[in-house]
Amino acid sequence: MLEDGIVFSGIGFGYPSEIAGEVVFNTGMVGYTETLTDPSYRGQILCMTYPLVGNYGVPSFDVKDEYGLPKFFESDRIQVKALLIHDLSDVASHWSCVKTLDQWLYEQKIPGIYGIDTRELTKKLRVHGVMMGAIAVSDKGPVDDARMRKLVSGAKYEGLNFMPEVSTSKPQEYGDKDRPCVVLLDTGTKYSIIRNIIRTGFRVVRMPWDAPYEQIMSYDPKGVVISNGPGDPKVCTSTIKTATKLIKTSTPTLGICLGNQILALAGGADTYKLKFGHRGQNKPCVDLRNMQSYVTSQNHGYGIDPESLDGTGFKVWFANADDDTVEGIEHSSKPVIAVQFHPEASPGPYDCMFVFDRFKQIIDAGGRITDGVKAREKPKKKVTAEKKKKTTRKKEGRKVAKR
Repeated sequence: MLEDGIVFSGIGFGYPSEIAGEVVFNTGMVGYTETLTDPSYRGQILCMTYPLVGNYGVPSFDVKDEYGLPKFFESDRIQVKALLIHDLSDVASHWSCVKTLDQWLYEQKIPGIYGIDTRELTKKLRVHGVMMGAIAVSDKGPVDDARMRKLVSGAKYEGLNFMPEVSTSKPQEYGDKDRPCVVLLDTGTKYSIIRNIIRTGFRVVRMPWDAPYEQIMSYDPKGVVISNGPGDPKVCTSTIKTATKLIKTSTPTLGICLGNQILALAGGADTYKLKFGHRGQNKPCVDLRNMQSYVTSQNHGYGIDPESLDGTGFKVWFANADDDTVEGIEHSSKPVIAVQFHPEASPGPYDCMFVFDRFKQIIDAGGRITDGVKAREKPKKKVTAEKKKKTTRKKEGRKVAKR
């Protein structure tokens, strides 16, 4: 049931319960194990637009990568409050499969519903914007509509601070201890961010979202990464305060998703809530340094006001090709860069891994801002007299065909 009273009836799966949250949609075709464990979905009910979900099942949490992190997941639990899909596959087939999606949701006490018109729900959210909603999965008889309406009316998302639920409570280290350190400010990080920092040659010290600047500097880091995460960036006041000092002291810093918004706020810019957000693996972004286009993985409901960047020292690095929203910023004089999308993907395309490599280049350059790329120039082709004749004949041929 949505906040306007519209009801979508289907068949429940997962764990029988009643829960409310912000209803959002994701346009990705694959990667539901990574998506459901992304901490950025905390407090939200997720609708998957791809019609069939669950056909390759769920792998084991016990399978670890070379860094000791769960190989197929982005955190240690399902983060969404509930799952809405069109068709649930009750047959799961994959070499890594140990359970079905239904079993996984039941174990984690997450309700789900299938058999609803997810296309109609998504169209409604695109027109109206994200809405509060409630889901009821009952194994004891009919659902009480009055109780559902009360549940929806009392639900809240904006203004809530989800950081204590998604951030680490104490510092944790990953990677080779003999390598230089990069501090990861955990505002709801995905494991793949940790993997990619290690990949570029550093060890990672993962710290709580509200860790003060002085505590971060006690590890003598080469740089700092501010992670992705859920909710309104403006509630992360402690992280914004820390980010302000990182900018002022010219500490090499990379922001990802929520981290992008936090750095913008720390620099004096403003953020706002998007109508229905960007969630999926097919979001086109343009690198304004060389006008190269990339297809990116995204999951966010807030954005940076581009006009508010004036006077902050930040300029737009990436822009969304669909709606021109800010997809990345870089400081004109400080070693601070940030992206709104997920360069680590998981799920999604790996085209933007170079963001981590550019961050390493900045660190290796002693904290000096680097471009990392050169603008592409199309080579000038020599046109021979014969080619000119062929071109003329083709044009004339098209004219005849048109007549």
